[in-house]
Amino acid sequence: MGVWDDRKADVEAIKQLKADYFRLIDSKQWEDWGALFTEDALLDSSDDSPDGVAQGRDAIVGMVSGALKGALTSHRGHRPKIEFSSSDTATGIWEMEDRLVFGGEPPSLVVEGQGHYHETYAKGADGRWCIEEIRLKRSRLVHNGRVLIG
Repeated sequence: MGVWDDRKADVEAIKQLKADYFRLIDSKQWEDWGALFTEDALLDSSDDSPDGVAQGRDAIVGMVSGALKGALTSHRGHRPKIEFSSSDTATGIWEMEDRLVFGGEPPSLVVEGQGHYHETYAKGADGRWCIEEIRLKRSRLVHNGRVLIG
């Protein structure tokens, strides 16, 4: 297999990693979702909340699972741009959309947003890609019809 074939396989592996990210966060499979991150990963979602920064896999899972408790969620990622800085590190930018519906009749809060995920990835000794850093930059954020960003 040549370098080009290796890159194509790595791009596909990163796309599958992100597909797992969306599926597992929406199905609230927190242990499996957490395994997608490196042990010392960073998540910065401070566009959503001033305290939306977590360092380390356990802190990330704790913050996100707590924030989404009781919510029905739908996350989508589109048109990834993936670039490699070495054979075992890469960066990615994903267009994103999400919709979060928090409980109640009618729902107590409906959040809709768009933006971009800016990510870095690391390939472990086992050949598996993981998310090393993820920063969510919102271009639009709406809470119950009230525009907060955008």
